[in-house]
Amino acid sequence: MSGSADHTIRREHHHFGWDHSIPPVATVAPGSSLFFECLDSSAGQLTPDSTVEDVAKLDFDRINPVTGPVYIDGAEPGDAIKVTIDRFEPSGFGWTGNIPGFGLLADQFEDPALQIWSYDPVALTPAAYGPGGRVPLKPFAGTMGVAPAEPGLHSVVPPRRIGGNMDIRDLAAGSELYLPVEVAGGLFSLGDTHAAQGDGEVCGTAIESPVNVAVTVDLVKGANLRMPRFTTPGPVTRHLDAKGYEVTTGIGEDLYQGARDALSQMVDLIAGRYNMAPVDAYMLCSVCGDLRINEIVDIPNWIVSFYFPRVVLE
Repeated sequence: MSGSADHTIRREHHHFGWDHSIPPVATVAPGSSLFFECLDSSAGQLTPDSTVEDVAKLDFDRINPVTGPVYIDGAEPGDAIKVTIDRFEPSGFGWTGNIPGFGLLADQFEDPALQIWSYDPVALTPAAYGPGGRVPLKPFAGTMGVAPAEPGLHSVVPPRRIGGNMDIRDLAAGSELYLPVEVAGGLFSLGDTHAAQGDGEVCGTAIESPVNVAVTVDLVKGANLRMPRFTTPGPVTRHLDAKGYEVTTGIGEDLYQGARDALSQMVDLIAGRYNMAPVDAYMLCSVCGDLRINEIVDIPNWIVSFYFPRVVLE
């Protein structure tokens, strides 16, 4: 709960882009515990009562809000901010959408779609997917980052060398993230919280969910990181391994096209086998399936595979 943290960063203190001129909402000492109240990636535009028509109306100027920024006292360019992810307080509500023009197979799925999720925010038991299946949950923050040195406002959508919208599902409770500092104080922000996601977030959305996040921030002087790095506290796949996987492959000279090929075949497999609309299979793949590079040394062809956990539908 927020009462146990040194500082609470309220959800109304959010912003929609990286800009080192945004004033910090708090200045904290290294070693401080912070409690972030987070909006979902739609900034509240989608609610439990939303319909697919609301997806087409999304205001992209209000996508992916992050709460902050926080100034870490003593942080200077060349240092690193160490973020220890202590715990999550999920809301019980989430959504997954197919947003036209967005996602790995955007050219194949041009119409909006929406799945509203309701889940147990305490027990985090697998959440029912309307078209079929139950998805194991693993809350994490899709966006954690610091401000870039370049002046001006930079979109929060793509990840950057200072972190940002990395959408790494293994940045869950217990993980430690190291972010390279480019400006005084670092200016750390956090948001885009998810209840679950597969590696790749292939349709462009996960189970997007308002989740409050408790972290501890520390300072590593002279780290000189080129990019973020992180450490996990233990295994990262146990929650989906129980019944093995269905796996499709994409083989060729282009890793991006290979990823598309592997995913497209899995969508066809799931839709056909479970009598599911292709767009529903596509969104399900996004919240619980994983893209993996199996081979990238045997010139000229590489292998990308899509792993779908059988436990979700069996």
